Amino acid sequence: MDLFAENRRKAMERVQPLAVRMRPRTLDEFCGQHHFLGPGKLLRRLLEADRLTSAIFYGPPGTGKTTLAQIIAGYTKAAFESVNAATIGVKDVREILARAKDRLADDGQRTVLFLDEIHRFNRAQQDVLLGDVEDGIVILIGATTENPFFSVNAPLVSRSQIFQFEPLSEDDVQALIRRALVDEERGLGKHRATITDEACAFLATTSDGDARRALTAVEVAVLSNSNPSRTPDNPSRDHEGAGSLIITLDVAQDSIQRKAIVYDGTGDQHYDAASAFIKSMRGSDPDAVVYWLARMLEAGEDPRFIARRVAICAAEDVGNADPQALILANAAAQITMFIGMPECQLPLAQAAIYIACAPKSNASAVAIWAAASDVKKGRTIPVPRHLKDTHYQGAKRLGSGEGYQYAHDFEDGMVGQDYLGVDKTYYMPTDRGHEKSMADYLEKFKTLRTEKK
Repeated sequence: MDLFAENRRKAMERVQPLAVRMRPRTLDEFCGQHHFLGPGKLLRRLLEADRLTSAIFYGPPGTGKTTLAQIIAGYTKAAFESVNAATIGVKDVREILARAKDRLADDGQRTVLFLDEIHRFNRAQQDVLLGDVEDGIVILIGATTENPFFSVNAPLVSRSQIFQFEPLSEDDVQALIRRALVDEERGLGKHRATITDEACAFLATTSDGDARRALTAVEVAVLSNSNPSRTPDNPSRDHEGAGSLIITLDVAQDSIQRKAIVYDGTGDQHYDAASAFIKSMRGSDPDAVVYWLARMLEAGEDPRFIARRVAICAAEDVGNADPQALILANAAAQITMFIGMPECQLPLAQAAIYIACAPKSNASAVAIWAAASDVKKGRTIPVPRHLKDTHYQGAKRLGSGEGYQYAHDFEDGMVGQDYLGVDKTYYMPTDRGHEKSMADYLEKFKTLRTEKK
């Protein structure tokens, strides 16, 4: 039976993708996440002391969440159970929890439950775990690509350490590629393949910190070019050794094809990219603006969503410092709805760059926010009698409009009349761009009103 099981294991390993076979088996083999796994860092200290607490691993695909959980299984003295939230239900979870209670009662052994894709559990399913996690019967390790503060129950989040995984650095990805090419037991060492520095750097950049994507490309490059005929016109062949292969830049480019951008459209990537785009316009950096714009469009973001953000930024952050910005943003929004992708990237880029380079003022935004706050929280200001509507029979008998002064009857079309009924200033223009002229105009109005008083 042992021999049969061993042969079966080896047979399964032979059909596993390279990225699965090359998964690190120890912390020393693990690449990346130095901010919590480096020497002396929190998670490493917890593992080395076998004092692991419930945790949530959160980050993009291919950054080692599942792999680290498997490494933890070898470190901890607790029993380790691994399941995927997409394939099990509440009944299965209850059975795991029952086994955990039995272990704890029989010999005092605790259980680590690794729940991959924990965000796929709905709130009710997650609640099943809460009591046993809180009582310490199970140590929960949840893995998710979605922000746990949105996708995981707040009580579970509050009882867990959050470890945010970052995309691997290009150096880490290159190290993984070269390790896979020389490893004869689990990697591609038997193929005697090598890779040029240029090709390795290309794969590390194009994979966007996703180890799985990089290793899959290397596997495609080697297996699709293995056992070559020795021909003098084939630059990817190493003629110093029969059957060996050099992965050149051309081979690497053919193996990875189009770069895939991690972008979920409704979660963190969507909101983070939009936030960076808006803040770059506000911060007057056109180069950052067009990069974030291109990233969102390339990932499939709805260009109408982007057009709305451009229009909002024009009104909020440029405002009257350059009124042309809002006009251009509106034009870009209309053209976007009229022509769609890919052409709408042109007016969107034009408008976004204009806003980035325009003088900035949020005085209009601050004014409406302050006025809205007063309307919601303060006492309602009645309309002054002289400003009330007079276009109905009986208005004169009520005194509506009495004392109103028509601005165009006065010099410069301006009269120092009270229009609010209380002494309150909401709009305070800056001295930037067109708003400086508006500030001078308003100063004249204030002078007239003061003189009239």
